[in-house]
Amino acid sequence: MDRFITPNLMEEDRQEMSIRPSRMADYIGQAKTKEKLTIFMEAAKLRAESLDHVLLYGPPGLGKTTLSCIIANEMNVDIKVTSGPAIERPGDLAAILTSMKPNDVLFIDEIHRLSRHVEEVLYPAMEDFAIDIVIGKGPGARSVRLDLPKFTLIGATTRAGQLTSPLRDRFGVICKLELYDSEDLAEIIKRSASVLAIEIDDAAAVEMAMRSRGTPRIVNRLLKRVRDYAQVRGEGVITLAIAKSALDLLEVDALGLDAVDRRIIDHMITNFDGGPVGLETLAAATGEEATTIEDVYEPYLMQIGFINRTPRGRVVTNRARQHLGYQLILESEQLSLSIEDL
Repeated sequence: MDRFITPNLMEEDRQEMSIRPSRMADYIGQAKTKEKLTIFMEAAKLRAESLDHVLLYGPPGLGKTTLSCIIANEMNVDIKVTSGPAIERPGDLAAILTSMKPNDVLFIDEIHRLSRHVEEVLYPAMEDFAIDIVIGKGPGARSVRLDLPKFTLIGATTRAGQLTSPLRDRFGVICKLELYDSEDLAEIIKRSASVLAIEIDDAAAVEMAMRSRGTPRIVNRLLKRVRDYAQVRGEGVITLAIAKSALDLLEVDALGLDAVDRRIIDHMITNFDGGPVGLETLAAATGEEATTIEDVYEPYLMQIGFINRTPRGRVVTNRARQHLGYQLILESEQLSLSIEDL
């Protein structure tokens, strides 16, 4: 089951796509990526060419799909949106590519999940703007090359390391999206509130930004839930007091941790003296799947310095102990744990 503060796309996130910016000028944050893409797009338009193929990678919820749609809008072309798992056969990809017009954008989300057979069809399409189709079977089979209009492929992935080298090398523009800081997230909240006709204080926007894990998708989700709280328990205006009360009700604390995050840390401290504890042992103790802990909960806890990985297992840091109100361990005790791991 998805958690409320998961950066992964939830159904409710699809219902209000109107808050997404459609132009680069309205896109907040990712300054270096915006500058690079703006220069490359302007150059392509001056030459009346298609933009080179673009790879966007980074954690989920940072705006890779939004940025792809902005690129298409800025280039004044159409965009076709699909995903790696949705393209099951080479013929599916061929049907999409042959239906595109010159300079159009093809956006493939989760591009690292393309099958090997589909990927092999994509290579000549990206490099030579052509695809090879086999007609017939057996000894009479023959290969026919179909020319394609020049297009721009935008691939998005949360796991750039899982892309094969031949595919990654065919992208001319590679951009990494970083987690947002609180200032940019507060600006995103105020922009989204303006689009949704929600009145919000600056202090409330900053408070919500600090609890959103550096992720625009989460901050927009928080905004909608705090709006509901303000309409029922307040006067429809999101003040700092209303925001804090709503977020406390949602069990999202000052660092963006929810009840499950805190329960994992609690188990590690109370049951295993803060670790080291193995992944399977931790999964059994918390009732969560090991893969869920590793892929969903652990990354953020490591990003904020609450958990360290050692050869013997996971260890809770003093920062986590302090945040949850536990007694800190001495540096000498930490050093002895590190020596035991060697």
